[in-house]
Amino acid sequence: MRIARFVVDSDPLYGVVEDRKVHVLAGDPFFQGIKPTGQSHDLDDVRLVAPIIPRSKVVAFGRTYRKHAEELGNQVPAEPIMFLKPNTSVVGHNEPVTLPSFSDEISFEGELAVVIGRICKDVPAEKVPEVVFGYTVANDLTARDAQRTDLQWGRAKGFDGSCPLGPWIETELDDPDNVGIITRLNGQVRQDGGTNELIWSVNELVARASEAFTLLPGDVILTGTPAGVGEVREGESIEIEIEGIGTLRSVFRR
Repeated sequence: MRIARFVVDSDPLYGVVEDRKVHVLAGDPFFQGIKPTGQSHDLDDVRLVAPIIPRSKVVAFGRTYRKHAEELGNQVPAEPIMFLKPNTSVVGHNEPVTLPSFSDEISFEGELAVVIGRICKDVPAEKVPEVVFGYTVANDLTARDAQRTDLQWGRAKGFDGSCPLGPWIETELDDPDNVGIITRLNGQVRQDGGTNELIWSVNELVARASEAFTLLPGDVILTGTPAGVGEVREGESIEIEIEGIGTLRSVFRR
């Protein structure tokens, strides 16, 4: 099932996407369940927005793919590197991203994102599916120059617009550890990998996040990016396609 958040006239609504239509839901599915109202809209007639604005946080992981660590000249860490992105970093499908004035080196990173469905803490890896609401596509935008000079990654990874999510949440993904990830810059393939290359499984990463933080409904876990990252500039576009979910598109401006 694909759960989208969208705008028709004013306030965002939730809906189930099926056969190019969005079937409107009553209230917030994270707290009220899937309750159709009987209303629907053509998908082409609505504007998709970020499928979730995290209630508290985006927990992200770095260097979880061996080849990506190597392409940036880094060693593969003994433990996955964990950092936070604020909820103000989140933007939706097709929404413009304003490149920050403090950086001249913004890099794209196509990633599988996990959306948490209920409050949890210290979840064993084998029980992670019980706390997952679904999966979406993410772009972990990074200011590489700030990442090199700053002692911590808060500015480099957390600037406004640095976490595009979308186009919707897929609640049923057969095997999160075996989905393809393709990133296109202006239509040209730059990343072509998959979660079968992860050093740690998706469930292991979510479990690690739950060791450090209490996870709340709507929190998002970014699982890291395959090799092939590169810079994006004003006027360019990025499309990230994840098998079984869909394609997230972002455009960039100054």
